[in-house]
Amino acid sequence: MIAQRLRVAAYAVCLRDDHLLLARFVAPDRSTRHWTLPGGGVEHAEDPFDAVIREVAEETGYQAHVEQLLGVNSRTRYVERPGEDVVELHMLAMFYRARIVGGELRPETGGTTDLAQWIPMAQVVTLERSVVVDIGLELHRRAPSTGHLEPIRMTDLLRH
Repeated sequence: MIAQRLRVAAYAVCLRDDHLLLARFVAPDRSTRHWTLPGGGVEHAEDPFDAVIREVAEETGYQAHVEQLLGVNSRTRYVERPGEDVVELHMLAMFYRARIVGGELRPETGGTTDLAQWIPMAQVVTLERSVVVDIGLELHRRAPSTGHLEPIRMTDLLRH
């Protein structure tokens, strides 16, 4: 039987002068890296609104002001880790539009990211990146009144 696990996360879409704030995720074994939106897992009993502010500070050094809930995304995937069973991971992610109001840009130390950077929007599509970047930007661009997008297929991402 395949184990099931729920992961709740909150992410910030921060734009400034046609640049997007991104953090570079590093795998625990340091073998792979990819860009993602600042954000991550919501801790037990933590409000996602508070989690996104905390995550932006941890990963970028900035203080963020949440302006709007852009939407919620729900997706599943199978995860296999060495020495563990396959897990069906259900990811429930909240996406917020946020504005930087203080702090100084710096990399996270001792966490899951190793670099934070403002990336020109024209370059974002060329980066090795997490699907959360595409979902967050699509929610920002379309601003659906329901806060819901149809699932993004991996084949759609391969065209980027």
